[in-house]
Amino acid sequence: MNSIQNLEHSRSDHVEKIITKTTCPYCGVGCGVNVEVQHKAHGTTVQVSGDAEHPSNFGRLCIKGSRLADTLGLETRVLSPMFGRKNHREATTWDAAVEKIATQFQACIDQYGRDSVAFYVSGQLLTEDYYVVNKFVKGYLGTANIDTNSRLCMSSAVAAHKRAFGEDIVPASYEDFEYADMVVLVGSNTAWCHPVLYQRIMQAKNKNPDLFIVVVDPRFTSTCEQADLHLPILPGQDVVLFNGLLQHLYQNDHVDHHFVESYTEGLEALLDASATEQDFDSIVKRTGISAEKLQLFFEKFAETEKVVTLFSMGVNQSSQGVNKANSIINCHLLTGKIGKLGAAPFSMTGQPNAMGGREVGGLANMLAAHMDLENPSHQNLVQDFWQSPTIATQAGLKAVDLFKAVESGKIKAIWIMATNPVVSLPDADQVKRALDQCEFVVVSDICAETDTTAYADVLLPALGWGEKDGTVTNSERRISRQRAFLDSPKQAKADWWAVSAVAKKLGFTGFDFNHACDIFNEHAALSAFQNASLDQRDQVENFRYFNLKGLTELSVEAYDQLQPTQWPVWEKGQSIAVEQLFDQGRFSHKNSKAKLIPTVAIDPVHSISEDYPLILNTGRIRDQWHTMTRTGLSANLTTHRAEPFCEIHPNDALKFGIRDKALVEVRSEWGSCVLRVTLAQGVRRGQIFAPIHWTEQVASDARVGKVVNPVVDAISGEPEFKHTPVAIQPFHTTWQGVLYVRDGFEHHIRASLNSCAWWTKIKIAKALRYEIADRHHFDETQKNLKSFLPFIDETYEWLSIEDISAQMSHSVILKDGILIASLYIAPSDMLPDRDWVASLFKRERLSALHRKALLAGMPMSATNNDGPLVCSCFKVGKNKIIEAIKTQNMTHEKQVTACLKAGGNCGSCLPEIRGLIKTCQVEAEA
Repeated sequence: MNSIQNLEHSRSDHVEKIITKTTCPYCGVGCGVNVEVQHKAHGTTVQVSGDAEHPSNFGRLCIKGSRLADTLGLETRVLSPMFGRKNHREATTWDAAVEKIATQFQACIDQYGRDSVAFYVSGQLLTEDYYVVNKFVKGYLGTANIDTNSRLCMSSAVAAHKRAFGEDIVPASYEDFEYADMVVLVGSNTAWCHPVLYQRIMQAKNKNPDLFIVVVDPRFTSTCEQADLHLPILPGQDVVLFNGLLQHLYQNDHVDHHFVESYTEGLEALLDASATEQDFDSIVKRTGISAEKLQLFFEKFAETEKVVTLFSMGVNQSSQGVNKANSIINCHLLTGKIGKLGAAPFSMTGQPNAMGGREVGGLANMLAAHMDLENPSHQNLVQDFWQSPTIATQAGLKAVDLFKAVESGKIKAIWIMATNPVVSLPDADQVKRALDQCEFVVVSDICAETDTTAYADVLLPALGWGEKDGTVTNSERRISRQRAFLDSPKQAKADWWAVSAVAKKLGFTGFDFNHACDIFNEHAALSAFQNASLDQRDQVENFRYFNLKGLTELSVEAYDQLQPTQWPVWEKGQSIAVEQLFDQGRFSHKNSKAKLIPTVAIDPVHSISEDYPLILNTGRIRDQWHTMTRTGLSANLTTHRAEPFCEIHPNDALKFGIRDKALVEVRSEWGSCVLRVTLAQGVRRGQIFAPIHWTEQVASDARVGKVVNPVVDAISGEPEFKHTPVAIQPFHTTWQGVLYVRDGFEHHIRASLNSCAWWTKIKIAKALRYEIADRHHFDETQKNLKSFLPFIDETYEWLSIEDISAQMSHSVILKDGILIASLYIAPSDMLPDRDWVASLFKRERLSALHRKALLAGMPMSATNNDGPLVCSCFKVGKNKIIEAIKTQNMTHEKQVTACLKAGGNCGSCLPEIRGLIKTCQVEAEA
């Protein structure tokens, strides 16, 4: 549970306590959240906890979800419409903003045609927002140039589902993981990226020790700690692995012949396409997996009836992502491991509403309600339902191509909603160039300052989590309500409202929505339009499993009370959820059969070379989300992995002359960035790993997207985030330092930081911490606190020591006994313990002993250094956990939790604790 005080959203001056059930806005697990809001005379207090009644999480929350209240302040928000790009902005009214957007978009269409305008939206939108903007663009503007950041994470799975099943469907439920006898996690660090689902799998393993867990991942991650088998596959070779599995299953007659003959087609072509994977030794060589591990995996899959294969970004984010996903699905279809409790291929989404966006046709090649954009029958159906003046008839530009079209001038105006493409897209500097020269850019966001809002000609204030009202759909097809529990701040508006206002200004009817419920009802009605239940599917031409007929015509009260519900919902009052689809072997293709899709193993487009000898793999970390615009506000989420970093194998570090914790430049054909090195045995030689989260708002040069290979899957358009050839070299600086500045005093810092060769900003309790480094000689720069805080005058207390010959400078500023700022410049191994300095900002006043300690840069009395943070919930460090394990001979994570509380709340750190236990056991046996 977590709280935050004195929010500016307060509704009244009297004490008022309200509990609201809503949904977490982070990953695709879709956890239910209880929010307790107390309105008092002095402000508003918010407490967040897991909803024990929500079937997706049963009360569990990960560390990001449990710290949601930390992110609700208004200090970074845009709160009124703004005209003008960064440094030239001025506030305006909604009427003026809507007028300008409508005028500019219409002018572009009149002069250059419908396809000269584009929209780029997000899985952070609610379904109602998503529906309205897609209706507006495809049915009224008449272009399909609307794509979403879900293109970057889930579009390969979408295409694979449609090829195999005839419809974009995840056929299983989270419940299936609890009934499976084998769980295969492919390209997913589930323990960090979907922690609550991972804990659910671990609970299933505790109840059923025979549950066999396999992790297919080039890295040994936290997810591997409890796995029975880790397959450290070479990047890009998943099709080889699963084609090899399919051939093993077929050659050894582990085939469900009745299922294949009755409910599938295409077996012969599939076997021909994967014939080269009959050679076991070749599979071993191409995948990099040992023969023993490969044989065990093949045999276990073959002999286990109930298998769930979860695949995520490591599969999707590839130039062969669609074929990778289909190669997995093929193995399930061949063996009939689908449509049964505990058996299915399972695509895990990355964002809270990636699934909802797919329902409303959020991608540039889709129509709403699971209909195909280039199918004339579907075009007519959707246009008839909308009664719209036109309908898009050909696929629009997908994300990477869309921003190339912006740069080339083909697209003249773009509206970006709830996403930060200057950071998140591959070859991200290309996106920056595109927006810089685009004639007209609109951005809807909650944050005033992001790498993308800097290019907005019109910046619109959107509603954030806690203020907006609507629905999201999680990875198991479960629709949940996101409910508002705070008033809209100042002029912030729902995204659907902003789009509707522009549509009406352009003279379009069909956008007179007064409530999110109105939009949901229309969305549900479209899903049921000329559709039918499974038993009646032969009576309609356009059958889709996506059908919300039972949720149509809801009153506002019924909508407000809507419980988490899995689709399809074929009838009102449907009492039994359809948790496993395809149980009758009836798929969405016209002949009701699934298609076994031929998949040919092709190596990644770009390979290593003398200039770029390493492969970069990118991904998420445990405590941060996307580009940190929200999680970066929480001091509780910054300490686990505080700086932008990359992991590299120790042998590669030795080869390239790189030291642990040193700064390095990672460079590709497309760009470069500067990161802190972490030596990691879990990374294969020849590879490095770097997270995606850091932006120019919080670091000088850490946008990993600049480096990433922009090649895309030919079918899905999803970029290759997992395989970029790179070079790595030391980033030389003459000195490094750490600067702390109390909240409220940081306004002049940025200009001074820009004179440093490298910096990164970290939120801590009551202050900001800056890691800094420069290439100038220390005696030339004379860096001290006066250079960073020039407004400090004689009313402040100043303490400093300096030894230029030793390249060392310590300076401290206090006022009335309160610590205002401190700066340490010294060799990196002599810089102070970061957490110790941070703890002094929490004190009301500092004693004389504290002052001496601060100036010395170390505690005056001996204290234990807890080490890097492992448990964010209870602030327990690595060294403290190791000490407890060794001194008390601990062998299980439950013992660590009982002793230190670590792992006893959200459970996100449990895999790391298990790893520490194993490390200590290995050391003891050595």
